[in-house]
Amino acid sequence: MARRSRHRLLLLLLRYLVVALGYHKAYGVSAPKDHKVVTAIEYQEVILACKYPKRTIAFRLEWKKLGQSVSFVYYQQALQGDFKDRAELIDFSIRIKNVTRRDAGKYRCEISAPSEQGQNLEEDTVTLEVLVAPAVPSCEVPNSALSGTVVELRCQDREGNPAPEYTWFKDGIRLSGNPKLGSQSTNSSYTINTKSGTLQFNTVSKLDSGEYSCEARNSVGYRRCPGKQMQVDDLNISGIIAAVVAVALVISICGFGVCYAQRKGYFSKETSFQKSGSASKSTTMSENDFKHTKSFII
Repeated sequence: MARRSRHRLLLLLLRYLVVALGYHKAYGVSAPKDHKVVTAIEYQEVILACKYPKRTIAFRLEWKKLGQSVSFVYYQQALQGDFKDRAELIDFSIRIKNVTRRDAGKYRCEISAPSEQGQNLEEDTVTLEVLVAPAVPSCEVPNSALSGTVVELRCQDREGNPAPEYTWFKDGIRLSGNPKLGSQSTNSSYTINTKSGTLQFNTVSKLDSGEYSCEARNSVGYRRCPGKQMQVDDLNISGIIAAVVAVALVISICGFGVCYAQRKGYFSKETSFQKSGSASKSTTMSENDFKHTKSFII
């Protein structure tokens, strides 16, 4: 009897599960789907998949690109916008033939179909990441530098995705990330930041003169900037000292000349001459005024 009661209990449980599953299916509750991330290389093709468990006769399909503003990709049984000329619909999925970096973003497909209890809505979300090869990087290399100073060379690319890493070359030879392992003809005081693209010499020397170029590389491709020449010159200490001595000598000679002129009274004679000249002018003017007054009285 105990075994029969157990069998009956199991049968009741099975019937309950069947009824529960039937209820779930009748109302068309959508099972959650995992969020998918699709990567594609720029200017190649990609498929944005929208998986639906079964195909029905009467259904409505919409694809939307999500963001600050929602835009239609597929609506009213037609591709929209610039997807008309470079995409096609395969079942519920969209095949983009020529992906651009502007296509990157989050997409959602929505499928609605009639069920026994009304409309059944299914949604699927896909994130598209577009990989972009680096462009020719912008390289900043000084034309000249003084030995013993700090010099920084810069390299940058703004288009690559993922962000590229940078490598520096001198005269066509790659500079090692560890300067002590590099060539003996290269200064060992430099540091390279592969993330920011800087090459910094803490104390640049004449050995660092040469042609420098930089390469930006990521998982898609790489590009290198044209080489630029940097000339490092030693500081001419003897020339600077000679110039300073010459300037000091000229200033001293001018000072001695002024002192000698003052001792000889050249500046005082000139002053007395100016005073006598002004006095004679005033005497002449007074005589002319006297004559004019006399003639007026007569």
